[in-house]
Amino acid sequence: MKIALIGATGFVGSKLLTEALNRGHQVTAIVRDPAKLTAQNPNLTVVTGDVNKVDELAAQLAGHDVVINSFNAGWDNPNLYHDFLQGAKDVEAATEKSGVQRLIAIGGAGSLYIDGHQLVDGPQFPQEYKAGATAARDYLNLLKQNQTLDWTFVSPAIEMHQGIDTGRTGHYRLGLENPVFNAEGRSILSGEDLAVAIIDEAEQHRHSRQRFTAAY
Repeated sequence: MKIALIGATGFVGSKLLTEALNRGHQVTAIVRDPAKLTAQNPNLTVVTGDVNKVDELAAQLAGHDVVINSFNAGWDNPNLYHDFLQGAKDVEAATEKSGVQRLIAIGGAGSLYIDGHQLVDGPQFPQEYKAGATAARDYLNLLKQNQTLDWTFVSPAIEMHQGIDTGRTGHYRLGLENPVFNAEGRSILSGEDLAVAIIDEAEQHRHSRQRFTAAY
């Protein structure tokens, strides 16, 4: 499979890159700073790109089987809400323009529902993640209106960050609109296993025009 991966040097993107290459896929890594990408593989092509340059990005995406968008506007970015939302919309527009049919967009867990309410709207939701989570939720609502692309939106587990050292187990359970909890009542997944779930989706195509989530 020919995969265009946007944001291949980020926390999730770097793990997606490793997982896809280890499975033998051809990957075009579209990054802002190629110097940050040290991986070498005969199936890897590294391209300098800007998510906000739609025409240029569309040309870079053309000819791929699927676009995976792991773009991150930066958690400490004071314009995080605007920059994430605009970046996600521009990637969507570039994917349409490129002629690629499939787009897998990675958002956050904040748009998942518990008892009919989205996590991001709850009083316990961490303030430092609110702008990014709100932007991802609002983008999902926009993406649902797209009748052209065969899109999939991925919400990670509630606990999915660099402090989780489970590594790659290759195991996870899937959900749709609600978090997946383990026996201890935690919704948790390593970055490596999130990458497994996303590359599985790229290969198996189980969630056409749907959002899904994954956790142990």
